[in-house]
Amino acid sequence: MKTKLEVKNLSYSYHESTGETTALSHISFDVRDGEFFAVVGPSGCGKSTLLSLLCGLLKPEEGSILIDGIPREKSRAVIGYMLQRDHLFEWRSILSNVSLGLEIQNPRHRFPFARANAARRQTEEQNRRDLLQMLRTYGLEAFRDARPSQLSGGMRQRAALIRTMALKPDILLLDEPFSALDYQTRLEVCDDISSIIKTQKKTAVLITHDLSEAISVADRILVLTARPGRVKTILNIDFGPGAERPLERRNAPEFSNYFNQLWKELKYDETTV
Repeated sequence: MKTKLEVKNLSYSYHESTGETTALSHISFDVRDGEFFAVVGPSGCGKSTLLSLLCGLLKPEEGSILIDGIPREKSRAVIGYMLQRDHLFEWRSILSNVSLGLEIQNPRHRFPFARANAARRQTEEQNRRDLLQMLRTYGLEAFRDARPSQLSGGMRQRAALIRTMALKPDILLLDEPFSALDYQTRLEVCDDISSIIKTQKKTAVLITHDLSEAISVADRILVLTARPGRVKTILNIDFGPGAERPLERRNAPEFSNYFNQLWKELKYDETTV
């Protein structure tokens, strides 16, 4: 399996009037094509900073980020980003909300004037077909004209996923996308969304404070130390056939063993920093 994302010797510090705070120090890891990769660590260890660096919101002070072997700043890869909140706009319908990323990515003025009408019409028709298919697939077709307030928390997160997937991202970055949901809904939506991502063979990087969540979805888990975040270990997760979905993994006998391994890594780190 080829490498999709490669992080080499990555470091980043925040500079303020009160001094410098090192968030990440010499981080190195890789993510394989189609892999679901999770990142855990103590609060303040730089997990969100790492995602901001991966998507280009921040620039590394040291090190490099490669996508398909190309430096992040030169790559034309599309990065999808799912946040903790769904950020759906109440004044737009669900169909209009899931179309928002495409509207931003493909403003009309980018088409050559002489071919604008034909090119725009063909692109918009195909995008609309794709969106309607995803609404059907993800159980939201009946709510295409509804407002976000009419949907449950889990349905809103599925809408947020459709908005992200509509861009056909090469890599998905997931910033605790289930944390705002109640526990039961969180389990159901995590099972649903992660299964969709795996079925479509998308490369995904998830940051989470929830060790059980990381074990239930990930192929590998990166454990960061307390600030400044460094790579402490990378744990391979393998449940074998019959436990592909998160809820199935939670009921598998291997689950508690993986949880104890992660817990010991984090607990040991907290007592030695």
